[in-house]
Order: sequence, then structure tokens, then C-alpha cells
Amino acid sequence: MASALEEAKALLVRRWGELGGYWGINRTMAEIHALLFVSGGPLCTDDVMAQLHVSRGNASMNLRALLDWGLVQRVHKLGDRKEYFEADTDVWHMFETIMRERRRREVEPIIATIARCREVVARPDVRAAGAEAADFRRRLDELQDFLATMSALFELVVQFGSEGVSQLARFITQVSRAPAADPPGGRDAKAASRRRIARKKG
Repeated sequence: MASALEEAKALLVRRWGELGGYWGINRTMAEIHALLFVSGGPLCTDDVMAQLHVSRGNASMNLRALLDWGLVQRVHKLGDRKEYFEADTDVWHMFETIMRERRRREVEPIIATIARCREVVARPDVRAAGAEAADFRRRLDELQDFLATMSALFELVVQFGSEGVSQLARFITQVSRAPAADPPGGRDAKAASRRRIARKKG
């Protein structure tokens, strides 16, 4: 009978696998990553096959993909010819790795496509289309500005690090919960209004 600890680990592995599609990888790859993340030590391909009930080919293919992403590393044990793998357990570094890889695979290609589209729209024969071309150019510019802003924001988050972002989050939370300050003269105006209302009632 599985212990409560093992059941909790298995639950995380399953949920991590379900979320894999949201950050650009398949379910098995995400489950292998989660399994290595929660394991107390390095695992070999046979361990992955046994615990996740996947074929050797499937396990090997997804382990290579995780290596390509930089999310796991190879580990060699003295006297053992098998290859072992372990996950990066630094959550902040893992987040940075995933985001950089997704940007390289997904964001950078669309930025390059936008740049090519802007070059086409800038040609005299296309600009002659008038309002339609101008509207398309405006939308391209807005999309490019948005992606550039998100990229700069990501770099700032990485630069601040986990502690810096935590401090910033606490500061923003405190500011959002603070009562709004009265504008200059606001309290006097409210008091005068209450006195006028009281006189009218009297």
C-alpha cells in the first residue's frame, strides 16, 4: 500500500503532466520532469519506465527533450553504466529556464514575422493601399510594442530575482490595501458640507 507521501508525489506528477500543455510540452515530458523534481535522488530510464508505465522509447525521447530544455541534467554513478537524470530543484531557475525556452521557441519567431510584415507594409506599392495599409501597420506596431514590453518585463523579473520580486509583490499588496488619501482640502470640504446639512435641518 502506497504511503501518504508517495500518494502526494504521484498526485503532483499527474497534475504537472496535465499542465504541461500550457507551457509548451507534452504530458509525458511534464510527468517525467515532475517525477525527477519530487524524487529524492537521480533516476535512470528504467526507474522512469517503471514509475510512469511508459515505454523505453517514450522515456528516452522525453528525457532527451528535457535535457535540450535545460530542465534536467545527466548524472553518472561510480561503477554503474546506466545514465541517471536529476531535475533542477531551484524553482526560480526552473521558471527562468522554461520562460526563456518558450520565448525562444514561440515569441521570437512571431517577432521575426512581425518585422517581415512591417517591411512589406513599408513598401511604396503597399502603402498606396491607403487607410487599410495604415491600419494594418498600426496593429503590427501595437503588437510589436506589446511583445517588447513583455520581454523587458520578463528580463526585469529575472534581474530582480526571487527575493526582489517577493519584496515588490509585498509592497504592491500593501499599497493596494492602503486607504485612499483625501485630496488637498478634502477633509475640510467634507466637514463644511456636513455643517451646511446640519444648518438646513435646524
